[in-house]
Amino acid sequence: MRRKLAAGNWKMNGDSGLLDELGTLATSQTAQAPQIVICPPHTLLTLASFRAQGSPVEIGGQDCHAETKGAYTGDIAASMIANTGATHVIVGHSERRDGHNESNEMVRAKVQAAWAAGLNAILCIGESEAERAGDATLEIIAAQLQASLPDDATAANTVVAYEPIWAIGTGKVPTLDQIVETHDMLRAELIDRLGVEGAQIRLLYGGSVKPANAAEIFQAQNVDGALVGGASLKATDFQPIIDALAES
Repeated sequence: MRRKLAAGNWKMNGDSGLLDELGTLATSQTAQAPQIVICPPHTLLTLASFRAQGSPVEIGGQDCHAETKGAYTGDIAASMIANTGATHVIVGHSERRDGHNESNEMVRAKVQAAWAAGLNAILCIGESEAERAGDATLEIIAAQLQASLPDDATAANTVVAYEPIWAIGTGKVPTLDQIVETHDMLRAELIDRLGVEGAQIRLLYGGSVKPANAAEIFQAQNVDGALVGGASLKATDFQPIIDALAES
C-alpha cells in the first residue's frame, strides 16, 4: 500500500520566524498521519532541518542544480541540500520550467542529481491553460513524464506531482473527473514503463489545494497526496489538508 504524502512548498516566502509553524505541525500529528514534507526557501533549510529533527515533519529543498559543484553562482547542489539534513527536493516545478527555461532534459538531470545525493525527488509536471483548453493535457504531461523521469526511477527515490499550471495559486481547480482521468493515465504510464515499481510510485496533485476541497480531491484512487503552496505556510491551513489525507 502506498503511503500518503502531504508536501508543502513555501516558495519564496518566510524568514526564521515562520519556522515556528514546523513545531505546531509536529505536535499536531497522530499515529494515522501521512508523511509530511515541508520545502522552505534554501536560506532556511539548515534551521528547518534542525527544528524538525526527531519530529514527524521532514524537510526538502525547492530546486537543485544538476552538477555537484562548480561556477554556478546563486545555484545550490543536491549534495548541499542533503547536507542540511533535508530528505527531498522539488524538481521541474512549472515556475522553474517557465521562468528559468528548464527543459525536460534539464529536469531529468536534476532528478538524477537528487538521487546521487541521497534525496527523494519530487518531480513536477503539468499543462498550461491553453493546452488544457486545446484538449492536449494527457498528451503534454505524458510527454513530460517520459522525458523528465529517468528509467531507473523507483518508489523509494521518486514522487510525481501533477500540477496544472493554470491552477497554481489561481483558485481554479480541475474537476474531480479531470483529476481522476489525469492521475489514472499517469499511473498507467508508470506501470507500462516501470512495471511493479510504477504501481508504487506516489502521485500527488497540486494546484490550489485548500481545506475546503482537499477531501474531494483525495477521493481519487491514484491521488496519493498533495503538493501544496500557499496553504502550507500556516499550520492552521495545512493541518486540515493533512487530516483529510489521513482520512482518505
